[in-house]
This record gives sequence, structure tokens and C-alpha cells, in this order.
Amino acid sequence: MPESVTRDAVPAESSRAPQVDPLAALRTSDDPPWDVYLTGTVFLDIIFTGLDSAPVRGTESWARGMGSSPGGVANMATALARLGLRTSLAAAFGDDHYGEYCWDALEQGEAIDLSPSRTVPGWHSPVTVSMAYEGERTMISHGHEPPPEQPSRVSDPTARKRLPPGADLPPCPPRARAAVASLTPGRSDSWIARAAAKGTRVFGDVGWDDTGAWDLAALPDLRYCEAFLPNAEEAMRYTGTNSPRAAAHALTEHVPVAVVTLGADGAYAVDRRTGESAEVPAIAVETLDPTGAGDVFVAGFVTGSLAGWPLADRLSFAGLTAALSVQEFGGSLSAPGWSEIAAWWREVQSVRGQDPAALRRYAFLAGLVPDDLIRPWPLRRAVPTIGFGRSA
Repeated sequence: MPESVTRDAVPAESSRAPQVDPLAALRTSDDPPWDVYLTGTVFLDIIFTGLDSAPVRGTESWARGMGSSPGGVANMATALARLGLRTSLAAAFGDDHYGEYCWDALEQGEAIDLSPSRTVPGWHSPVTVSMAYEGERTMISHGHEPPPEQPSRVSDPTARKRLPPGADLPPCPPRARAAVASLTPGRSDSWIARAAAKGTRVFGDVGWDDTGAWDLAALPDLRYCEAFLPNAEEAMRYTGTNSPRAAAHALTEHVPVAVVTLGADGAYAVDRRTGESAEVPAIAVETLDPTGAGDVFVAGFVTGSLAGWPLADRLSFAGLTAALSVQEFGGSLSAPGWSEIAAWWREVQSVRGQDPAALRRYAFLAGLVPDDLIRPWPLRRAVPTIGFGRSA
């Protein structure tokens, strides 16, 4: 059952908060320039919340809440950046207002490195409309594959549009401590092998296998991964086991660390190298919108892994960041930063009758979040609606 850690509501604040650097004690002059590299498709997400039920054919439904933000791979990039990791993203951006908005929100709003990214002339941004109700979501997406030509690695929004296709291609991927790879059945991405050869620690996630084969041999890039993070259903189907925990152990025959998310029951993980296993219950929260929660969980686990935390602390932190995210709408909009984490940690300690075991589970936060970091939670940095200017 979910673990109940009570949190009182507090008002939102719009100003940028100072960051915690979770890798500060580990940094040296010989470090790679980036902590995490990732690549994928950036969508413009339009999220409707406050729906009482699913839309009914032939009727008009009014939502009580709405927001817009970069989505797709931008969800995880934003989550990583807000946790203090130096994040580099390679993606195609549409040559339209949506693309400009997403580029600006990520580069200027979240300080994500977009030097490996490109703007594609004449290509419109992929769009997803997400409708959240009853703790779940329904999504409608539209988009086209971008053409193969790649403009140069330029982050100035006016200069990058003047570059001809195929000019001055950037090296890909850049040197980084870690990379997050979305594995696709039947496909191998050459950048994953190149990243691993440079010493990059690769964390792999996976989506639903539409082929129905559920064959781990169809994930050739899994051999380059340090960790694999499927959900319970995916893990059991890939391993042919009848329990998520058995699936996690079976996966360690293919990858050193297996993390299986259990939804409302938390997560279970096994590290073949150390012999550790850990299970952490979920934090019981009222879910507004689960969009991007899986990406936020992965970002939390990557952060703890790069910081060298014990397996149980990595799982607890990943689960906490995901729980904070689902209480707000949107994927990148809802990704928590250290101010939200610090405010949550302060508040749960002040609640009477708090479960001591639950507090001990998150005690590692005490050494991470200084008192002067605390701001009211939640804090939002992306612009929620296209057309509004950014606050100073």
C-alpha cells in the first residue's frame, strides 16, 4: 500500500530559487562538460485538467485548468536540470512559434544546453493534447518525422535559422557522465554505443512493445546500459515471470541494475554488482496529472546514482520527485526542483503524528537541502501559457 506522508498545502511562488548541486563533492577539473545527455522528440504539450470525466462524443467539455509546456523528451531534460544536473539535449525543433517557445523555455528558462539541437526549416512542431481526469490521462498527438538534414549547433534563435541544412554538424553525443536512452524494440541507436565507449553511464527506459514479442534480444542496446527502468507489466512480459520482483532479478542477467516501478506500490530494484536490493513504497498523494511522472522518476534515480547514494535512497528520491510532480499539471511544468523538495521535507517533519519510519526513509535529505533554500512549494519556472511574457 502507498506510504502516507502528509503535506499541508502552501501557495505557489514564481521566482527562480537557488539550486543545490548534488554532485558538488564529486566535481573535478577533468569532469565531462555535461552530467547528462539525452536525445528524442520535443512536443508542445497542451494539458487540460479539472475534467469530471472523459470527453463524450458529440458534446463540449470545459476544463477547469489548462497549461502549455515543452513535452516529450523535454519532460526528462527539465526534470534533470531542475535537480541541478548539467543537462545537454539533442532534438529537432519546429520552425514555428511552438518550436520557438519550446526552445526558449528549455534554453532560457531551464538552462538546458541545446547546442546539439537543431531548428528544421519548414517543419512544424509535434503537438500532444493531454486530458487528465480521475488520476489518469488521455493523449492525442500529431506530428511528422523531421527531415534528415541537420543545421549547425547554434543556440542563438536568429542565427540558427539562417544556416543551410547539413552545415557544420555537431559531434554527437558530447562527453557526459550519464545518458538516458529510450530503447525501442528492433532498433539500435549508434549514439548509445559511442556514449558508452566514452565512459558515459547509460540509463535505459522502454515503452510498450507494440509488436507483442517482448523479446529482450530485440533491445540490442540494453548491453550498453548500467540500469534498466521498466514498469512492472513491461518487466514481467520481457522476462516471462509472474511477479515484478522476480522480473527485476531476472533482468540483472542482462543489465547490472534493474529498477521496476510498481505504480501505487512504489518501486523495487536490484544491483547485481553489490548484491543490494531495495523496495520503497510510494508516497500517497492526490494525483492531478500523471503526465511525465515516469520521466521525473528516472531523473531522480539518475541524480542519486551519479551522486553515489545507496540504492534505497536513490529509489526513495526518485519516488519523491515523481510524487511531487503528479500533484501539478504538465510534464516539464510539474517537474520539482530543490526548493520544492526542501519545502516538502520541512513540512512533513512538522506534521503531528508523522510516521517515524517514513521520515527515516527520507532522512538523507537533511544533508542536501540547506535551510536558506526553502521556498513555498510548488515553484514553477516554465511559462504555462503561450503568449505570456516571462516574469523577471
